[in-house]
Amino acid sequence: MRVLDLSVSVLGLIVLSPVLLVVALVVKVTSRGPVLYRAERVGKDGRLFHLYKFRSMVVDADRGARVTGKDDERVTPVGRMLRRSKIDELPQLFNTLRGDMSLVGPRPEDPGYVRGYSPEQRRVLDVKPGITGAATVLMRHEEQLLTGPDWEETYRRELLPEKLQIELDYLSQRTLSKDLHILLQTAFALCTKATRFVANRGSACRS
Repeated sequence: MRVLDLSVSVLGLIVLSPVLLVVALVVKVTSRGPVLYRAERVGKDGRLFHLYKFRSMVVDADRGARVTGKDDERVTPVGRMLRRSKIDELPQLFNTLRGDMSLVGPRPEDPGYVRGYSPEQRRVLDVKPGITGAATVLMRHEEQLLTGPDWEETYRRELLPEKLQIELDYLSQRTLSKDLHILLQTAFALCTKATRFVANRGSACRS
């Protein structure tokens, strides 16, 4: 699987390099702060690492809730587009090259949430976290479900246990062919939305 991770990550970075450049420039000129956001996450066997994302929120947004809600005011206008299309996740190809993550696996969580895992739920830490995974595909509109005055508690009590159960069920019957199917689903969605994002930004610049 490591060979697949390296091969696809390198190819992805090469093919998507124009998109990465455009997104980096857009993030830089539209809001104050760095292009990339480094989030502390829990990886395989409980090891902490820094996950890379295109910054989609205002500076110091991590002082608030550790999960983003539907109408979260911390998200920038460009960031909202990036999050909706999942393009903000593309820098995690570098995490895959470093060996922190795999292409497919349970999404890595904030240490604050992992501390509340049950012994059964901690089984997701037996494998490397992934850029995409079973729960990512099935719950790709997660933010739209987090509404109300305390969406973080809704995430902690309802969505997170559901996501973990999806991943545990998937890991119990995981095969290479199923991983490849998830990768193809994710790649198709990303490429389609990345093209749309670049086209929208170009139209906005010409108007």
